[in-house]
Amino acid sequence: MQHYQVAGLSFSLIEEGQISKTEHFGYLESGSDKRVDDTIIFNACSISKFLTALLVMKLVEQGYFHLDEDVNNKLLSWKVPENHYTKVKKVTLRNLLCHQSGIKDPPASFSELQPMQAYPTMGEILNGQSSFCHMPIAVSYEPEREFHYSDAGFCIIQQLIEDVTGKPFSLVMDEFIFTPLNMKNSVFAPKLHDTEQYALACGHHRNGEVVPGKYPFYPYQAACGLWTTSKDLANVVLELMHALKGVSKIGICASHVNDLIQPQGCKEWTGLGVFLDGSQQEIKISSLGWGIGFQCMIVAYPYKEKGFVIMTNTDLGIHQMKGIIGEIYNAFMV
Repeated sequence: MQHYQVAGLSFSLIEEGQISKTEHFGYLESGSDKRVDDTIIFNACSISKFLTALLVMKLVEQGYFHLDEDVNNKLLSWKVPENHYTKVKKVTLRNLLCHQSGIKDPPASFSELQPMQAYPTMGEILNGQSSFCHMPIAVSYEPEREFHYSDAGFCIIQQLIEDVTGKPFSLVMDEFIFTPLNMKNSVFAPKLHDTEQYALACGHHRNGEVVPGKYPFYPYQAACGLWTTSKDLANVVLELMHALKGVSKIGICASHVNDLIQPQGCKEWTGLGVFLDGSQQEIKISSLGWGIGFQCMIVAYPYKEKGFVIMTNTDLGIHQMKGIIGEIYNAFMV
């Protein structure tokens, strides 16, 4: 940590279908005496997409919507604009979850919330009426023909979940994921004036300096709004493993979880909200989070019941596997 100038770090190791180790190191803020412990929550960034995918599969099982139907059938407050691409193939939850919906994020979009900046509505973001996205979101190539990693796609998923349930996204996540998995140290994008309710780690640049505003919040929760601990995330990984064997705390069947970790569309390495390597019983899933002041990673072998979650409050500016996360991963998982 000293070598990489990492301020704080937490990891959890899963072996034989249970958490075998959880360790915490360093501080929630450089120069402070507050050490990282079980209560300190980190910004999980795009690992949020993994939890969103699991929530979608649960809602599919509940009959709220179907993976392969046109999302415009259920969207109420916003619709995917129709054009010649959507006439060929519709935008579905499946192709949104695997980043193959035909939607490409506009340049310089989806930044963090600035201090004292008001939260935009999801409609404002999708309509290009906020500083987070200056252009209306639309399909720009034929769905399922190309892969383009897309925060906008998960904004559409969030809007769909809110439209079909009639509840804020964070409350739906609480009801179907956080509460049954006893994730007491997980929350989606707390507002700035609520930070005293939570023990948040501060984000740091690779030179060790605290990022401006300390806490980078993103107003599009389904894509990257999650704040949590390595242990809470490890419990989500365990839920996936156990559900594959027909033992689920959130009440999701093995077939829906299996769909989540199968290759999708035009890329064999893309699942639903996760990325894949290997196949069948050797399949490895991963989810990476990388944002202002934070880096984290989940890697798991669902059928081997082995996994690893690591969270840091420092952005090293290099891929996770090329820094301290990669070193620790190699020590435990290779």
